[in-house]
Amino acid sequence: MADSLHLELVDFTHMVHTGIYSEETGQPQPLRFTVRVKLKVERHYDPDTPLDASKNYMDLKFACSEALGDRHYKLIEAVADHVCETLFLQDQRVEEVSVKIEKLALSEGDELIGITLVRERK
Repeated sequence: MADSLHLELVDFTHMVHTGIYSEETGQPQPLRFTVRVKLKVERHYDPDTPLDASKNYMDLKFACSEALGDRHYKLIEAVADHVCETLFLQDQRVEEVSVKIEKLALSEGDELIGITLVRERK
């Protein structure tokens, strides 16, 4: 069995243009992202291992923020899809991406409303 490395971004909030209901459209709304990326690894990590032997954690944050741009996404599933594809394009070592998105503006209490998309490299 080959080793793998999981990088995570947990509870990152970013304003995104998304939604289909009138109260959601026209302005960005806060989405909370949790992203998990499975990387293929080929060697051990010693104290002097350079960054290019892994993946920069900031790439996960970028995929959930600047990479989304100002485009309007009707469904948060489309937002998750874009995050997955961005991460696959950034690094050939990415084997799997899991993107959990919670729509914070729709919560009326303490409930969490959202989706999780898990995609393997094809």
